[in-house]
Amino acid sequence: MVLFAMLRHGDTDWSADGRIQGRSDPTLTDEARERLRRFKLPEVCARMRIVTSPLARCVETAALLGAPHAPREPRIAEMSWGGWEGRRLADLRAELGPRMSENEARGWDFRPDGGESPREVLKRVRAWLAGLTEPTLAVTHRGVIRPVYAQAAGWDMLGRPPVKLAWDAVHVFRLQESELSIESVNVR
Repeated sequence: MVLFAMLRHGDTDWSADGRIQGRSDPTLTDEARERLRRFKLPEVCARMRIVTSPLARCVETAALLGAPHAPREPRIAEMSWGGWEGRRLADLRAELGPRMSENEARGWDFRPDGGESPREVLKRVRAWLAGLTEPTLAVTHRGVIRPVYAQAAGWDMLGRPPVKLAWDAVHVFRLQESELSIESVNVR
């Protein structure tokens, strides 16, 4: 059994503006940098190895948390949103209408135009998890944390999640053999 934790990167101008980031690479806002300088990782993370998505917003978040040389792991990079990156979800819903509603109703198989589905994200994240041998904190993205949480919680990714995840908190999971389970979420 191995514990692992996930923390979303700090805010960027795009996230503050409600724009989908995906694999685009905006940097952290000054306010996010200041918050991260003051942020204290919870005790559960004290002895965890830190790894980060290779995207700049995660690399900088890890550095501000005291891990400037954290290994970069491409399998925990953000979900690709393809041609929808830089757009606002509300605008896409208005523009695409029923097509967007039908896509969102696919849950695990929701797919942005030219992007990847949550199911595909989980597949690459699970490949990374299979190699974990020590407690690890992943500095990553909402589009990575949600599928891990969904599988651990038994959520079909339709409607609201069973527990609202705070994006400025740590989410801790347990991997035993190939089974994912929740240790605790929204840990501060």
